[in-house]
Amino acid sequence: MMNKRALMTSVLASAVVAAGSAAQAAERDQIRIVGSSTVYPFASYVAEEFGATTENPTPVIESTGSGGGMKIFCEGDGLDTVDITNASRRMKPSEFERCADNGITDITEIVIGADGIVIAQTKVNSALNLSREELTLAVAAKVPQNGKLVDNPYENWNEIDSSLPDREITIYGPPSTSGTRDAFEELVMEAATEEMDGYDEPYTTVRNDGPYVDSGENDNLIVQKIQNDTEALGIFGYSFLEENTDVIEAVTIDGVEPTPDTISAEEYPVSRSLFFYTKNSHLDRVAGMEDYVTLFLSEQMIGNQGLLKGQGLIPLPQKMREEVRARFEQRGELKLADLK
Repeated sequence: MMNKRALMTSVLASAVVAAGSAAQAAERDQIRIVGSSTVYPFASYVAEEFGATTENPTPVIESTGSGGGMKIFCEGDGLDTVDITNASRRMKPSEFERCADNGITDITEIVIGADGIVIAQTKVNSALNLSREELTLAVAAKVPQNGKLVDNPYENWNEIDSSLPDREITIYGPPSTSGTRDAFEELVMEAATEEMDGYDEPYTTVRNDGPYVDSGENDNLIVQKIQNDTEALGIFGYSFLEENTDVIEAVTIDGVEPTPDTISAEEYPVSRSLFFYTKNSHLDRVAGMEDYVTLFLSEQMIGNQGLLKGQGLIPLPQKMREEVRARFEQRGELKLADLK
């Protein structure tokens, strides 16, 4: 039976041969990637395999957050700009328009798998279940009281509901440039405030008076913070929970635990898709870029038994995986209407 490294080589062999002449004509020999801290571990795994199983240098990947990655990706079309941006939420219409304004008009959107946004705590605490409404009341800048919105007064969880523990509210979470933050605001705060009395419209402004602690783009750092601050909660992607189940555990949200099954079935209420976006004008100008994407989208990486599943990625259904591969092979061009 082929070992994993030999299998990766086999996956790319025909593509490398076919791309040989194009690679010789390439204007840059190293792929440049930016974007989501959630997608970063998966992209890094693929990049290392790509560097080890082809004659191409290992791609350079920078974890900038989804919003930061989009900003860099859309700076222009020249070879002094990046080739791919990873994202833990979909490109926004405003980002697409910025790309177009800067001459980037041929982009393919690629979904690599599913993920759940986890709210976690250390295992020294008792199991905790929170509703999206309770989470919103903990992190929102303004909350309803006596028929009007006021500055959030809540400092302890039991002030929100007496059934919750008498613990200070401290939540280490991602910054505003993060796709995880965007998804949290949409899937938790927006979803909750659409149904809550006191909000006339969906509300997603996060408080900045202390209980919510902006902890940067490094999700591993958030894991470390909640280990040190044992009463605190942390917000990050499911893969970081899977890597640290010996010391941390998930808070159930609306009574549902994040697992691969509940996330892929979208039963877990804070589930989302993970993406990357290719600058297609670079495909023939950057050596190995097409081969890197081909490897990433292979069954050996994102399939039901793929290597990225072992890293915490939750695979898409087979039909969707086939559609994603076909979209890239056909250079399916993202349209503004797709994002609205």
